[in-house]
Amino acid sequence: MSVVPVALSLLASFISAITVLGTPAEIYTNGTMFWNFVIAYTITILLVARLFIPAFYSLGLTSTYEYLEIRFSKVVRLVCTVLFMANMLLYMGLVLYVPSLALNAVTGLTLWGAVVAVGVVCTFYTTLGGMKAVMWTDAFQVVVMVAGFLSVIIQGTMDVGGMARVWQLNTQGQRIQFFNFDPDPRIRHSSWSVAVGGTFIWLAVYGVNQAQVQRYLSCPSVKKAQIAILWNIPGLSLLVSFACVSGLVMYARYHDCDPRLAGYIDNSDQMMPYFVMDILGKFPGMPGLFTACVFSGALSTMSSGLNALAAVALEDFVKPCFPNFSDLKYTWISKGLAMLFGCSMILMAYVASLMGPVVQASLSIFGMVGGPMLGVFVLGMFFPCANKWGGLAGLLTSLAMSLWVGLGGFVWPRSRWMPPVSTEGCPSVNVTANITTQSTVAMVTALYDVNNTAEPTSIDYPPESVLYELSYAYLGAFATVICIVIGLLVSCITGPQKPEELDPKLTIPVCDSLFCCLPNSWLKCLRCGVKQDQTEDDKAMKMMDIENPSFTSETEETKNSEESEKPGQQRVDKVTNETDTFL
Repeated sequence: MSVVPVALSLLASFISAITVLGTPAEIYTNGTMFWNFVIAYTITILLVARLFIPAFYSLGLTSTYEYLEIRFSKVVRLVCTVLFMANMLLYMGLVLYVPSLALNAVTGLTLWGAVVAVGVVCTFYTTLGGMKAVMWTDAFQVVVMVAGFLSVIIQGTMDVGGMARVWQLNTQGQRIQFFNFDPDPRIRHSSWSVAVGGTFIWLAVYGVNQAQVQRYLSCPSVKKAQIAILWNIPGLSLLVSFACVSGLVMYARYHDCDPRLAGYIDNSDQMMPYFVMDILGKFPGMPGLFTACVFSGALSTMSSGLNALAAVALEDFVKPCFPNFSDLKYTWISKGLAMLFGCSMILMAYVASLMGPVVQASLSIFGMVGGPMLGVFVLGMFFPCANKWGGLAGLLTSLAMSLWVGLGGFVWPRSRWMPPVSTEGCPSVNVTANITTQSTVAMVTALYDVNNTAEPTSIDYPPESVLYELSYAYLGAFATVICIVIGLLVSCITGPQKPEELDPKLTIPVCDSLFCCLPNSWLKCLRCGVKQDQTEDDKAMKMMDIENPSFTSETEETKNSEESEKPGQQRVDKVTNETDTFL
């Protein structure tokens, strides 16, 4: 595949309906600190382009998790494969549920009828079309998403009175905040949690997730794969900025009449569809354009996930059990797996409907499950002394700890400060009986928090609940660090891997990649005993072979003359070598 469809497909894969619906609601509810995730995107993409893409290209793998079997053991590979499947199915269930919610709000179509219809359509074209169909539809769907955002921003700004008025109202409503350097890890969004924690979350997505790595490997060269992902820096920045500006415009529209407090909608994820119908309902076809924008984001993510799940299941489970099938049979099995995962995705949409605001839920999933997987990859690629026991122990311990802390935050939600919302400007006839027309500041009850449970003040928290206050943005970093620390400790106890015996392709020479200007003697010391020089010698030998074919011929002839074979066979080999040299 060429650079353009790969770049757009990478952009669309995880810029989903969650971004289209959840990010504006996040900005409306909590302010602009979420906008700083653009910094995390940029750091992540630079690291992936420089470190991870060359490593996966040199290995030439179909399934990302094949690396874990080569570096550690088959058990580690299978555990990560199962985690990836569970992670993607739950995430895709969330992605499927969100646009169906929007369609239900805009058209009145039954919510679960929309879930089934969209799930069946996506499964159908992914099963028939395969990887190429997924990537080209992703490219088209990015264009539709941009059009939908622009329509909302332009009309909403005109209705409010201009962008200056939008900014003024958001400043008065305490929504504008871009810097918060408080190091407290309990703060939901700070400059540290977004930049550091966000980088770990997105490294798990763009660095080692099968859906993204599969796209890198579809490029004809490392350089083109790097160009494709680097184009995602302006692309992601633009789409996330469109979503954040939509949230600012939405708050300017409802600064004195919050739709949820007024009883017009049931939860914050319905904010964007309600806003669209409010400002675009008078224009024929415009609500349909936004609905297409939402479904474009959803379909691009779901199709990418289904394709990746089918590829991983085929490589990690089917081929080891049935190694002698024909390519045609493997193709049909892959299509059947895509259909099976599509049905499972529809079932997972029900689970996703119970998880609360979609942005926090989706990033929490990637932190809790993606963090341990990122940790075991980092352990294997950056720490040559790690052995198979350290990899397994680090992965399992990290998974247990991240699930404990992450799920604890859902079960025992803590109160937190939130910017004020008001119903002063609502028509009194439409305000619910239990809501006054006074300005309401959400200080105690988290009206937009992950669960609509009882007030936090009435809950008896367990002693370990202090861990549950950790910001969801730090879950990925927390899991990765736990995996590395436990993995290295267990490796030291059980006997570390000897770096000189490790295949250089299985490690990432960080210093060579990031500090190539250092003297070679320094770099050799920083490689911790891994024989990267051998890889460089191999590359030099290959280049010499390409530039001087006669050198290859002479080497082969010498080798053949030294082998104890029949004279006739030696003559055949010599003729073959001469023919190869000529060709």
